[in-house]
Amino acid sequence: MSTTTIRIEDELKARVAAAAEREGKTPHAFIVEAIARQVEQAELDDAFHRVADARWAKVLASGKTVPWDKARAYLEARARGVKARRPSARKLDR
Repeated sequence: MSTTTIRIEDELKARVAAAAEREGKTPHAFIVEAIARQVEQAELDDAFHRVADARWAKVLASGKTVPWDKARAYLEARARGVKARRPSARKLDR
């Protein structure tokens, strides 16, 4: 395990110490967990954007999409447990 030094303002350091104490943790454990959560969120965001970019590329390549109002109506019906007909894709309006 390596050591990393960070410089933080005194006010933030005091807030970290107080928050860590409220959670029954050391400031070090609190900071490490906060960094781990932030890294995990950044990785999830990156994965989400990769999926979105791939799906958008597919839409652009095919030129077809389902209008939001039809997709929403379909999804809402399914969420209510109603059998609904899947909306058909149509040419993308640009």
